[in-house]
Amino acid sequence: MRFPFELPERRAFDAVGFGTNAVDFLISVPEYPAFNSKVELNSYVQAPGGEVASTMVGLQRLGLKAAYMGRFGDDDAGRLGIASLRDEGVDLGYAETIENARTQIAFIVIDARNGERTVIWQRDARLHYTADEVMPNAAVAGRVLHITPHDTSAAIRLAAEARRAGTIVSIDIDNIFESIDELLPLVDVLIASADLPSRLTGIDDRHEALRTLIEKFGCSVAGVTLGSEGSLVLGPEGFIETPSFSVPGGCMDTTGSGDAFRAGFLYGILSNATIEESCKYANAVAALKCRKIGARTSLPDEKELHDLVKIPRQ
Repeated sequence: MRFPFELPERRAFDAVGFGTNAVDFLISVPEYPAFNSKVELNSYVQAPGGEVASTMVGLQRLGLKAAYMGRFGDDDAGRLGIASLRDEGVDLGYAETIENARTQIAFIVIDARNGERTVIWQRDARLHYTADEVMPNAAVAGRVLHITPHDTSAAIRLAAEARRAGTIVSIDIDNIFESIDELLPLVDVLIASADLPSRLTGIDDRHEALRTLIEKFGCSVAGVTLGSEGSLVLGPEGFIETPSFSVPGGCMDTTGSGDAFRAGFLYGILSNATIEESCKYANAVAALKCRKIGARTSLPDEKELHDLVKIPRQ
């Protein structure tokens, strides 16, 4: 099944990401602690993360050219976040450092038995974008614009600019934000968390909820990530159910697996793959990410991805 859109031919970047970055404090424990208990941790690490920033790193490692637009605080976490993207080769021409702001952080508790995690996060209000503060030229600098809706009015402006220029708009969404009904009609590729379509539509059945999303908002492709169950994606010719891949060596940490999934899916789009192949790429990148602790630590390169998926390169 082919994607029902055409990518623009030549742009400065394959993808431009607008949205969240973060620095994660990851704590591995033998088992998730009960309320009002004490538990000795196995290990602790500080590592860069954030949905869009991690997806751009994922694309860069897969051999594509990515840029990131977002805001960092002028603190140690911000310097770590900026350096981590620069070291990966992600272009930071659209990124900003905000004076006296604190970079978004997350404390993540990982259950060592299965790699599942609980995230506790905070974002400084000074990192927020209004529609007037974004750089609209970023929306036309890539073949794909990939966004999160945390700053919804800003995302709406960028998505509208992208649409006018023929840029494909992709969204990573896991919650309902104000004015989301204005943003989603501007989106071509909607990949959501498992429960979001039902929350948006009031329909419990996943298949029917995805159908309703496409009918209501006009997205070309809509899907959900399902963790160990893989993924469910609705394209122009029907549903594609794709199983997950086993994590080589066992799952250490699921933090950032959704971001990795989007990187694999966008890699498929940008590589002229079919929707079925893109779903396999997405599930494979997510599985490979889970090999180590941290959202980006074990994001794969292109060879690792193809060694696992075994789809001939085009």
